[in-house]
Amino acid sequence: MRSAPRTALVALSAVTVLGLTRCSAIADADPGTGSLGGAPAAPATGFDPAPALAKLDTLPVKGRAPKTGYAREQFGTSWSDDNGVEGGHNGCDTRNDILRRDLVDLTYKASTRDCVVATGTLHDTYTAATIAFVRGQDTSTAVQIDRIVALSDAWQKGAQQLSPEQRRDLANDLRNVRAVDGPTNGQKSDSDAASWLPPNKGYRCTYVSRQIDVKALYSLWVTQAEKDAMSQVLHSC
Repeated sequence: MRSAPRTALVALSAVTVLGLTRCSAIADADPGTGSLGGAPAAPATGFDPAPALAKLDTLPVKGRAPKTGYAREQFGTSWSDDNGVEGGHNGCDTRNDILRRDLVDLTYKASTRDCVVATGTLHDTYTAATIAFVRGQDTSTAVQIDRIVALSDAWQKGAQQLSPEQRRDLANDLRNVRAVDGPTNGQKSDSDAASWLPPNKGYRCTYVSRQIDVKALYSLWVTQAEKDAMSQVLHSC
């Protein structure tokens, strides 16, 4: 098995997030958008699918393993700041790291050192809609944090063989998590690319290429149907 994902992060360049104080900057995870938290309605100009297609061909193709033994706890404490990927140990949990990265016009809960997001605006990549976020028991679910490669999907495609630390990092890796429209995230559930793609067709190329990146980084495989669906999307970019 390849080395732990932490070593792969050394080469990852950081984009400084203006206006965030006393917390580590979180880099935009979407190549080609050119802005923090922005969501283009059409594919980014000049999107080149060739690297993603080449990487897709390196992923093993296998059947889906049984879900036996899967539990959220297999991937560590939810949104824990105690992880080995970018943003870990910065004094702010992963969920708020993602809200700070993907939302604009932010306000923060008092006395949290600009960590806990109180309000903001999401330009959603999955739907191309603009969504107001207001923290609260009845309002927070309008914006949810999605894992581009769902943990259940990962479990059935190789994550059972990862170490607890690697699974924890997968669950918190900024390249695998994104703030999105809540109801759309619920529709996706734990689907792979063979059974679900973002309604916003302009984001599908980036979405599929991100899934491929994450699966390659964490030594996960794809099913044949999943590979076919990814290839079809990328050939349309």
